[in-house]
Amino acid sequence: MVRYPAAGQPVTDLITAVEAVDVRFPTSRELDGSDAMNPEPDYSAAYVTIRTTSGAAGHALAFTIGRGNDVQVAAIRAFAPLILGLPVDDVCADLGAFSRRLSWDSQLRWLGPEKGVMHMAAGALVNAAWDLRARREGKPVWRLLAELSPAELVDLVDFRYIDDALSRDEALDILRAAEPGRAERQADLLARGYPAYTTTPGWLGYTDEKLARLSREAVADGFTQIKLKVGADPEQDVRRVRLAREAVGPDIRIAIDANQTWGVVQAIEWLRPLAPYDPYWIEEPTSPDDILGHATIRRAVAPMKVATGEHTHNRIMFKQLLQAEAIDVLQLDASRVAGVNENLAILLLAAKFGVPVCPHAGGVGLCEMVQHLSMFDYVAVSGTQRDRVIEYVDHLHEHFVDPVRIRSGRYLAPTEPGLGAQLKPHSLERYRFPDGPVWRDEVSSGENDD
Repeated sequence: MVRYPAAGQPVTDLITAVEAVDVRFPTSRELDGSDAMNPEPDYSAAYVTIRTTSGAAGHALAFTIGRGNDVQVAAIRAFAPLILGLPVDDVCADLGAFSRRLSWDSQLRWLGPEKGVMHMAAGALVNAAWDLRARREGKPVWRLLAELSPAELVDLVDFRYIDDALSRDEALDILRAAEPGRAERQADLLARGYPAYTTTPGWLGYTDEKLARLSREAVADGFTQIKLKVGADPEQDVRRVRLAREAVGPDIRIAIDANQTWGVVQAIEWLRPLAPYDPYWIEEPTSPDDILGHATIRRAVAPMKVATGEHTHNRIMFKQLLQAEAIDVLQLDASRVAGVNENLAILLLAAKFGVPVCPHAGGVGLCEMVQHLSMFDYVAVSGTQRDRVIEYVDHLHEHFVDPVRIRSGRYLAPTEPGLGAQLKPHSLERYRFPDGPVWRDEVSSGENDD
């Protein structure tokens, strides 16, 4: 039900529009983003803008890889009746209630619940609301979060289904324990930034020469960890990992990523020949839903670490991965779950179980958004950067108003207000699907070829 001001109350700033645009970038042309399960991705965004009476706006996106982005856009639009007409002051004052309003809607929840397209749509809208609040307060989202009190932070968390693993009181204790060093860590973050690793060298469609060259360049640029895609062919994997190890030397961490392509037994067998090259972690070795399978793989391939999270649907699955001791590295994603609020729950769960968080950011806009979560975690939750890195891919940042900044292998802390997801108007117009010039030209070219 839309909530308008009561009769006799002054008209306040209201949410007047929810816009969702299908934006796609033709990354498949150069095989950027290619992996064993996604050989020809077109990085895409269901791009959201929440507009208000005052002219203020909040921006965010749900990341996809091409076909189906129109479905994600439709899911976002389905939430509009729950949001239109809400007073902006009320939304920004209680983003916990706003998040629950979307995730708990009885009719739309039936299509999940709390997973898949609808959950990602809710997350895009929650993130856009955080962007709106941060812009109103003149702060980047990481700083806005880091300056909230422990009590304010736990009020943002939905403890339903996770309080057997993390109670409200335990969450308060974690946040209160991190309070004393907040100012020092914020100053350190602004001075030195946050460690990054790069996936840029490792896309599966790249030639051996390109892989080796980009690996060497990554080390020269200051990165201490790179990541390679694996899982298409075992002999090719051994060759590529060996080439990367020769290119970067023994002291650089090499993570590998199978993108869910294996079964449990196959994963264990496939990974054995790679062990001599000292992979730091194996990412998504099997189905993201197979919690016990991840635990089995973890026991079998140690000391190689097991990492997952970019396709983990919600806080409940993360809870179970942690309870089952199935992962060594937790890879939350800015747009897979229901936005900032649910990711706060996941960060607190990781802190409770002592598992480092190394976010997934392999997609358009993900680097821009997820950096805020890791930086907040450092300042106000875990209080550490040890064994923690944020993924970085060197693609498509030029399309954002406030793109990520990388220096010497580290993310520099954003200082502009917001979440960083706002696209430039020219890029939005040029790459909107199917009527943007980039896609019209491709259709015309295809017709001429025929």
